[in-house]
Order: sequence, then C-alpha cells, then structure tokens
Amino acid sequence: MITARETVVNVQYAQTGRSTQSDAMGMREMQARAFAKRDSQYLLIKAPPACGKSRALMFLALDKVLHQGLSKVIVAVPQMAIGSSFSNTDLKSHGFFADWEIDPRYNLCIPGTEQSKAKVVEAFLNDPDAHYLVCTHATLINFYINKLQDKSLFNQALVAIDELHHASADDGNRLGGVLHSLIYDTTAHIVAMTGSYFRGDRIPVLEAEDEALFDKVTYTYYEQLNGYKYLKSLGIDYAFYQGKWTDAIAEILDPNKKTIIHIPSVNSRESTKDKINEVGYVLDVIGENLGRDPETGIYTVKRKDGRLLRVADLVSDLQPGMQGTALSYLRKVKSRDDIDIIIALGMAKEGFDWPWCEHALTVGYRNSLTEVVQIIGRATRDVEGKTHAQFTNLIAKPEAMQTDVENAVNSLLKAITLSLLMEQVLAPNVHFRVRSKNPDNYDPTKNNNGSSSGTGSGTQGDKNDPAKDSDQDGGITVVIDDSEEHLSDAAAKILDEDMQDIISHIYNNTQEVGEAIFNGGTGVNELLLHDTLPQVLKELYPTKDLSDADIEAISEAVVLLLNRHKTPDTTKPSASDDNVAQHGKQGNLGIDEFDTNGGSDTDDSSDSAKKSRGGSGVVIVDNQALLKASDNFINVNDLDINMILRVNPFQDAYDFVSRNLDAPTLRKIQDKVVSKRSLVTEQEALSLFPFLDEFVKEHKRHPDLHSTDDFERRLAEVLAYLRAKKAQAMSKQKAR
Repeated sequence: MITARETVVNVQYAQTGRSTQSDAMGMREMQARAFAKRDSQYLLIKAPPACGKSRALMFLALDKVLHQGLSKVIVAVPQMAIGSSFSNTDLKSHGFFADWEIDPRYNLCIPGTEQSKAKVVEAFLNDPDAHYLVCTHATLINFYINKLQDKSLFNQALVAIDELHHASADDGNRLGGVLHSLIYDTTAHIVAMTGSYFRGDRIPVLEAEDEALFDKVTYTYYEQLNGYKYLKSLGIDYAFYQGKWTDAIAEILDPNKKTIIHIPSVNSRESTKDKINEVGYVLDVIGENLGRDPETGIYTVKRKDGRLLRVADLVSDLQPGMQGTALSYLRKVKSRDDIDIIIALGMAKEGFDWPWCEHALTVGYRNSLTEVVQIIGRATRDVEGKTHAQFTNLIAKPEAMQTDVENAVNSLLKAITLSLLMEQVLAPNVHFRVRSKNPDNYDPTKNNNGSSSGTGSGTQGDKNDPAKDSDQDGGITVVIDDSEEHLSDAAAKILDEDMQDIISHIYNNTQEVGEAIFNGGTGVNELLLHDTLPQVLKELYPTKDLSDADIEAISEAVVLLLNRHKTPDTTKPSASDDNVAQHGKQGNLGIDEFDTNGGSDTDDSSDSAKKSRGGSGVVIVDNQALLKASDNFINVNDLDINMILRVNPFQDAYDFVSRNLDAPTLRKIQDKVVSKRSLVTEQEALSLFPFLDEFVKEHKRHPDLHSTDDFERRLAEVLAYLRAKKAQAMSKQKAR
C-alpha cells in the first residue's frame, strides 16, 4: 500500500544546476541557506568542499557589520594559501548590497613573523575605520593567547574559523581553546565552517555542550551533486601494486585528465625516500621534460603524441632557487588551459582551488578520513566539460587474502560516502584508566610531559608503563576514580583493552539496543545500564568474577562512548545522561574526563609532526593499516551495501573500482541511513503521507532532512522511509 503512492516516491534526479545557480542576491543554494541564519550569534556551517563556503561567509560578515552593529570581522584560515579565497570580491553586480573588500594592511596571509602580525591584529582591533581582517589560525592563536590583554576587544567582533576540524575538544588544542574562550569570555559572534566535521584522530571537534549553542546549516554532497549543472558523478578507486609505486603509476595516470598527484610522505612505507627523484619519475611517465619556465615555475612536458602539457611541481617549489614561483602561478590560474598536472606532497589538499581538476591521484594509504575527504574535494567542483570526478589511491598490496582486502575497501568506501553525506562514522578516541591502578599518573594540573599546565587540565603520561604511552594516539583520557570501592584488575584491563569489542557485541547481537543507539533515542541509557550491559558482561566474562562495582563502572564507560557516538545535531544529553555524558561531571564512581596529548592547532604537513603525534595525519609505515581501518568506524556495518563495482587485475595485484557516486546512488544511501536512524513506523508513514504530499505540492520541493522545523524534518524522514521500503520491494521482485 505504501509503494502505490508514486507521485512522491518516484523522483527523477537530473542535474538541475540549482546548487551553482544564483538567486537575486547572487547566492547559491547553500549560501542562501546560511544567510537565512545571519542573525545567529553562533553558526556552524557543515558543507562539502567546493560548495562556496568562503563566499557564504562574505555575505554573513558584511551583514553583521552593515546591518547588525558589529564593528570587526576576523577570518582565520589554516594556511596562508587559503587566504586567497577571501580576496576582494565583486558581490554588488550580482545583486548583493555590498562588495567584499580587504584592506591590504589587514591581509595577514602573507610572509612575515607572528610577532609582527600580532601587532597588526592589535592595530586592527583599535582602528575604528577598519572592519575586515584575514589571517591564519596560527596568527589568531598567537595573538589571542600571547598578546591579547583585553578580551572585551572581541565583544563587537565576528570571528570566522575556516576548516573548523583543525580545532578539537582536546584541552591541548589551542584553536579549540581560543574558540571556547570566545564563547564564554566574550560576546563575539562566531561562524565556524568545515567540509569534514570530524577529525582523523577521532577527538570531537566541539564538546557537546558547546556545539549545542550553535545554529547549524548542513549541506550534503548529495544536495551539491544533485544541483550541479555539469558534474554528474564521483568515482573512487583503490589500486594495489607490488614492487615500487613509480613502476605502477604509469598504468593509473591518464595525462588526458587534469590531475593532482600526491606522492607519498618520505616516512611512509611506499616512499623511495627521495622525493625530488620521485617527481622526476612522474615527469618521465608523463613525457619528455622540456624544462622549467623561471618566471612561472611551470614545467613543459612533451607527450609521445606531441602534445605539450603544463606541469606544476610543488614538491620542489620551495627549494633554494625555486622561490615558490609555481605556487604563486597557480593562485592566478584563470582558465582550463593554464595547467594540466600538479605534483604535490603536503600541499594542494585542503582549501586548494583548481576547478578543472578531474582526477585526484594519491600514492600511499591515508589513515586520515579527513584528509581523504579534503583531497576528494579538490576534484569535485562543477565546471563545463567535466562530467565525472575521480579519486584514486595507489597503495602497496597488503599481505592478506584478497577477500579481506575487499571487505576493508568496501568499509572504507562506505565510510567516505557517509562522510560526504555529513554522517558521523568515526568512533571517538577515548582511553579509560583506573585511578587506583596508577595513582601517581593522573594529576589534572599536569600535562603529558609532566610539566605544569596553564589550562588546569590534561593528564600526565603513564611513565611506569611504556606500553600505555605507545597507545596514546591522541584522544580523551577518562579517569575512573574508584577511591570509595576499588575496581578489580580484571575490570581495569577490560576498560583498557576491550571497550570497542563490547560495543561491537552490542551492535551486532542486541538488535533493539543497536537500533536505539543508532537512533540516539531516549531511554537507551537506562536500558543499557540496568539491564542489557550487566547481562552482556556476564556472558562475555563468565570467569572474571566481576563485582557489582566493576560492572557498574564498565557499563557507565560503555554508555559514555555511545553518547559520544551520537550525532550532536539531533541528540542532546538528557537529564539521565548527566552522570556519564557531560564534561567535568562525575558518575557514581567519579568518572572524570581529562584531555590528553595536546593535539595540534593545525594538521601540520611536516612528516616529523605527523609521525610523532599520530592521529589525523599519521604516517603509515605498515601496509596492514588499511585492514584495521574499519575498527575506527561506527554505523558503517549497518549499511548492507556493496560499494565495489568490479575488481580489475593490476600490477600482479588488483584494483577495486567503486560504484559511481551519482545523485541517485547517494540518495539511496542517504535514505537507508535516515530510515534506520529515524525509526519511522509504517503506521506513522501512512498517517503522515497526506501532509508529505501537501508539502511537496505547496513548496515544489521535498522536505529538508536538515530543516530547523521539526515537522518538516520528520516529513523528510518519512519520505526516506518510503523510498527505502520501495527499494526493498523492488529488490525482492528482482530476486524472484
């Protein structure tokens, strides 16, 4: 009976150009959605790369100054190169009421010392005629922490944080600390933007109570792609080779496509340890190198068919004698023919704008889902002549069965796809320690190296057990204060080693609890704490003789993790969660949260920084890492979808080719996720269908899953449920 209503469920998805078309004020669909929230003091914009977040901020900032009484706007970007996204922009000729103009004095995305830039920021804040400043995260952090004397200077300011995922809830993360202080110590307005609202080290970007203060605008890759005019699909390819990658890249690289090639880190397993020579290999694969233009820094390479290609080498560009001329040239690229191939190491990822890029070819497995999504974003801009975007990861073949590799790749493909749909897929990085077992190692006034911490939070590393230090790959350490009733050694070991196994067991073996967790529904904590978890623990550890206190502590720890798994947009801690979910409070056994291992204000691209800290930029030295990636994912296994279209032979190994991620495919995946999470019943779907039908006729569109209106959002969930049911029915018919 449900599937008979074809008028709503049967929808044609063709490229409409809606996401790149402008309205009467010159705004695209996402930008108009953000501008509708312009009165919000705190605004979080989650939208894919290439959808126009920079210009959305310009609209918001101009309105804040010209119509809302704010006097200052500070835009902070992670790298100087991204500052060009906020250069002078003509907005009035497209219908807006003002142009975006930056006084050159207050464009701090230029070479210079942080000390001199801090003086400029101070001058800006005290200049009554200055309104707009652009700087890096590092400049903002240095000024705010080391130079600012009077925080009230920010009371009439808008602070915009681009690429928010560089911040984290870790107390050692200085950008996160500045953001937290702006919220609680000033009356500043904040706009935070990101194309990937998660971190590779799995530390939350914002604490739940801080995030709850933000109004949100969410725009998914499905909406973006469905509204594109030219680009129709995205492909993801995992190719495995044996031997050297320099011998394999010729079979992957298509010189006919505009391509960004990221060669492997010099510390990675795939690297030959000579990055300059590796660039030479790539140039040889392309063709005959005719030399480098000293003015532009661009190489001319002659292909075998005689065609001349323009190639930028960003790996050598900052070497003595190069002077960064190639990067300067790329910032001025205006047409398709200006460049053909870019070779890079740590650059040309986040925020890099080359609309004509068709293929992002990355050598070496990337352990950071954030980095992968950012690299994919380099190829997904909508321009004439580009109908398909491709991401290829060229990886050394793991020593494993092909079926195991295939399962790992399928999980990765699902995780990437869900991330593009703005779903949370990374399990939080939380370590549990019992105070009575290491009484000298959990002083909240100490940081990781044992020195005094100015923030009054953090934990000291476990000096007595080197193994504990080795597994501290960033994250949040939860210290369980068992001073009233000591936990057993068995319980401490379970808390230290088995938490993810327990959660996996709950997901896979307790259907009603798994669905409640996926949904973030009410009552799940009571059910887990008092019924399900004690029984699960007794079944899993029949010989451990766990006490009631042991079981209670482990149960609270599991619930804490599950609360962190929830998507903060739709789930707020309830009153019953206070004892386990909120930062700084204690449960019955005194669970205290302290941040550990500092984190980084920026995803430093230097190999040494990445290798030392682990987390979002960790350098992989073991090609088994891909097989373990799914250990960090949540909600991925709930999708019974095979994302692999075919497996091709390649280099005595294999090449996994994904299904094309076009609008219909993304819509089906989104429907599956939403219908499972929302727990719509057939009876509710039938009762709300007339309202859904009426909504579509009245608004000439489908209800928005991310609407601030609760009823519209529920109608969108009903629509997803109906589509999922129809897909199931069609699948059963085909199987007969």
